[in-house]
Amino acid sequence: MATKKPTPKAKQPEILARKTVHCDASETDPKVTAKNYATLLTSPELAAYRVIASNEHKDMHAQLDVPTLVQTLKDQGAAANRNDLSQAEAMLMNQATALQSLFARLAERATGAEYMPNFEIFMRVALKAQSQCRATLETLAAIKNPPIVYAKQANVTTGPQQVNNVTHTGRKQNQSIELLEQSNGNYLDSGAPGASIGLDPAMATVGTVNRAA
Repeated sequence: MATKKPTPKAKQPEILARKTVHCDASETDPKVTAKNYATLLTSPELAAYRVIASNEHKDMHAQLDVPTLVQTLKDQGAAANRNDLSQAEAMLMNQATALQSLFARLAERATGAEYMPNFEIFMRVALKAQSQCRATLETLAAIKNPPIVYAKQANVTTGPQQVNNVTHTGRKQNQSIELLEQSNGNYLDSGAPGASIGLDPAMATVGTVNRAA
C-alpha cells in the first residue's frame, strides 16, 4: 500500500528586521566617510529613530527594520519641506483622540476614587489631558486655516505728495506738502525769485536831530 507524501509547508517570508543604519563610505577618501557619518549622526531622522526605539516594546522593536524606519522619517521631513502637511495633520488628529481617551479614563478614575486626595490628583491630571487635547485641536485648525495677518503699509515718499485731511465740518482740505532740501544747515526755497522792489522816497535817511540841552 502506497503512502501519501506529506504536503510541504509553504515557505514563510523572511521578516526584514535589520538593526543597522546605512552610511555611504569612500574607499579612497576617509574625509568623505567621516562627513557622511557626521551628517547621519546629526540628522533629524536618526534622532527621531533613537527616541522611538528607546520607547518601543522589545517585541515590536525586534521586528523593526531600522533602515526602513529611518528612510520613512526622512521622507516625512521632505514632504513637510514641500508644504505637504498631511502627516502632521494626521498626527495631531490622532494625538487629540488619544488625549481625549486619556481624559476619559482619568475622569473615570477620579469619580471612582474613595478618598478626596485621590480624586483631586486624578481630576487634575484629567483636566490637563483635556486642556492639551484642546490645544492640539487648535494647532490643527491653525494649520488647516492659517490666520490672515494684515500688515499696515508705511507711506514713504521722496517727493511732493497729496494729503487729504478731514475737518470737523466734514469737508476735505487739500494740502500739498512740499519737501524742502537742506544744504549746510539752511533750508532753501525752491520757488522762483521775486522781483526787486525800489526804495520808497518817503522813507529817506533821517537827519541829525538837535536835542535841547
